[in-house]
Amino acid sequence: MGWTSSLTTVATVALIASTVAADLLTASSSASNSSLLWGTYRPNLYFGTRPRIPESVMTGLMWFDANQFQGFQNIRHACDQGDGIEGYGYQKHDGREYASQEIKDKPSNIKLNTEFIKVPGGENGGDWGVRISGTPMNDFAGSLSSIMFYIGVEGQGGIDIMSKLSRKGLASPVKLEGDTPELGDFEIQIVDGPLNAHPKEGIDRDLGRTQWWGAQIPEDNVWRSKDIVLQNIVHEARSRLDGPQGSQEEALEKPYKYFSLSNSLTENEGETANFYVFQKVFQGDFQFDVLFRSKSNPEPITSESLGSELIKKENEFNARFEETFHLKQKGFSNSEVGFAQYLLSNMLGGIGYFHGSSVIDRSHPPMQDEESFMGEPMKPELSPPQTLFTATPSRPFFPRGFYWDEGFHQLLIGEWDNDLSLDIIKHWTDMIDENGWVAREQILGEEARSKVPTEFQTQFHHYANPPTLYLSIKRYIDRLDKKTESAFLYQSKMKIGSLDDNDILRNLHLQDPTLAAEWLKSIYPKLRQNWLWFRATQFGHLERFGRHPPNKEAYRWRGRTPNHTLTSGLDDYPRGTPSVGELHLDLHSWMAFATGLLKDISHKLGDDYANDMEEYTKVQEDMLINLDALHWNEKENMYCDQALEDDKPVYVCHKGYLSLFPMALGLLPADSPKLGAILDMIEDENELWSPYGLRSLSASDKFFGTEENYWRGPIWININYLTLQSLYKNYMNVPGPYQERAEKIYTKLRNNIIRNVYKNYKKTGYAWEQYAESDGKGLHSHPFTGWTSLVLLIMAEEY
Repeated sequence: MGWTSSLTTVATVALIASTVAADLLTASSSASNSSLLWGTYRPNLYFGTRPRIPESVMTGLMWFDANQFQGFQNIRHACDQGDGIEGYGYQKHDGREYASQEIKDKPSNIKLNTEFIKVPGGENGGDWGVRISGTPMNDFAGSLSSIMFYIGVEGQGGIDIMSKLSRKGLASPVKLEGDTPELGDFEIQIVDGPLNAHPKEGIDRDLGRTQWWGAQIPEDNVWRSKDIVLQNIVHEARSRLDGPQGSQEEALEKPYKYFSLSNSLTENEGETANFYVFQKVFQGDFQFDVLFRSKSNPEPITSESLGSELIKKENEFNARFEETFHLKQKGFSNSEVGFAQYLLSNMLGGIGYFHGSSVIDRSHPPMQDEESFMGEPMKPELSPPQTLFTATPSRPFFPRGFYWDEGFHQLLIGEWDNDLSLDIIKHWTDMIDENGWVAREQILGEEARSKVPTEFQTQFHHYANPPTLYLSIKRYIDRLDKKTESAFLYQSKMKIGSLDDNDILRNLHLQDPTLAAEWLKSIYPKLRQNWLWFRATQFGHLERFGRHPPNKEAYRWRGRTPNHTLTSGLDDYPRGTPSVGELHLDLHSWMAFATGLLKDISHKLGDDYANDMEEYTKVQEDMLINLDALHWNEKENMYCDQALEDDKPVYVCHKGYLSLFPMALGLLPADSPKLGAILDMIEDENELWSPYGLRSLSASDKFFGTEENYWRGPIWININYLTLQSLYKNYMNVPGPYQERAEKIYTKLRNNIIRNVYKNYKKTGYAWEQYAESDGKGLHSHPFTGWTSLVLLIMAEEY
């Protein structure tokens, strides 16, 4: 198939940075690629390989303030919102070969920079290099930093230290050699920079050298590396305290002398070390490189070539960023462009490879209805292992895949790297099972489950989530429709030789009609299964409760509780009392949008799909008719849910994001008077309008700001983005009675969103999960560089 072969080619030059358990820095190598993965312990990344767990070399970074005793108590390894770090994230990341990250760790008195490049060459995926540098944030005398870099091999293969072993430490450069079936033979070097300074004192140690420790650890335990390393350091510290040179007073005054590795191998009989950690203690500024060299590469990477390539890749990234998004051309400042680069780079840096079992409860028959809503006993079981390649919403708080989020993520990733996005979408469609169901939250494996409370781990196979992947697939089809112009520019660049391999590989499925058709054919059966599953399991009852609309199209979310509709993605947004008689406006809107997309795909696939296209055309017409028949309330002049009172249908009307869906998904014609009513609601400062973006719930609603206040007032970027893109594409640039008004609202709303998210970034160093409607302050998870990163598309006006 063209899909698999083309992405196998991509894999030979790919860098993907990812997030599974949210490390601040982790690196990996596989036969198909070599990656620095800030944010993951599980970086077995394979394009087009489903499912498989390749052997991998996994590396990561830990550090602490070595000048204070409490510094060791706050050793850094994984992202945590409570660490007090003043901002961290990628400043630049191209998704394939280059990334640069900055971490401002004020409590540890260090600003860390990590820079990465991938260099293709040879038969096993090429080389990679990491440059790690640090500067004290408060440059007082005697500033000391302890940095630990670890390397582990999981699966078949091995790794050994080739440097001369010494209880005093290892001289620079530290050298290792290893092999795995996938990577072949390789070597790793850890090379000190020329200007590093070190403390001279140590207890039977030379702290100017690299301290070290090696051991065999169980399979799939590299992600526990912090606990494993701490055990060794604590054991050594106790031994030194109990030794002839030990002193509690000195340990408090000079902790760096005590908190260091054992400089030994821990290998029981029959064991061979598969995990090594190397510790450096620096005074003041420092720099060191980690170089991975494939023995099959005829031109191995060096510290000198790493430095020159980093400069080259940074310049290439800046030029391509402007060529793609045109922000300087639109008048944005250098600082604003840097912010926009941060948004893109952290979206790309949040991509991860996940493999493992899910916890799924299949004890409820798929068609069983919740008649009583009393709750059935849970019978969770582990599923067979699955593989998912996905972006993630937030490294510290949501380091896993979410169906609700992913369609939004791919809007941005697809604009930057079309074929990378298509691979991720294909992974998600492959997750759709034989019944058409896909888990809304992908918690694959023990490591991923360690970040999720037990009560939220189980997935139910009759629960849905908004099918937002349809948004990103629609965007791909839009790009295909524009390909005549882009193909001309592409061919012109080909002729003058200005395209490199990555330029070609990013756009194979745009420039080659055969590959485009093959990809659409590869995902279509799963999308159709998913659509049929929605229609079979999320249908709404009509005649049973005395409803007689023109046709049978009606929908409701399963999995309701009195205060939550988690399956809708809008969580605590107010709804009616849960019952089998509910009808939900947002799900009905999603289904109409999804049906339209399937109609577009079947049209592109040609005559063999003509019957399907006819079906979608008829069903979508029925859905749009019933959208008005079932959900438009003339009295309230708005779209509403329905619920039951005394077993009779009633409207449940709460102005807010729910009310926007028919407009936000482009289901209303430009001359619809219902559009005018929605624009009234948007513009009203007592309803949805705020200086910082549209509120999720009207300020006049009785539930506004109550209880959890999650989707009851705060501003979310994903729905604001949907609103803006629809105003831009469907109303302000389409003739109709509301055209000028739509443009006015669009312009003001766009400016408010950009200004507020940028202001918060400059103040805090983060993008946030949501923003307060009262003062625009960032709220909840941070950094949240999932759908909040759509602000870049808003800045670029790429919809």
